[in-house]
Amino acid sequence: MKTVTATELRANIYKLLEEVLNTGIPLEIKKGDKRLRIVPVEKGDKLRNLRARPHVIQGDPDELAAISWEKEVNLDLP
Repeated sequence: MKTVTATELRANIYKLLEEVLNTGIPLEIKKGDKRLRIVPVEKGDKLRNLRARPHVIQGDPDELAAISWEKEVNLDLP
């Protein structure tokens, strides 16, 4: 969560409000020893914030889909 002072909020209120609406992440405002929060009412889409990471999988992704775990895992539960 991002924290700003009341002075920073006053100087950038439209930008900060737009950031809260776009990301869904609350904004905390610090005024002296007290704190306030600006929180979006609607829940944001968390998947929208994911970044593409094309080099995470080492090898052929199609091979991962064909892995068989039957011999590795015993699913006979009591």
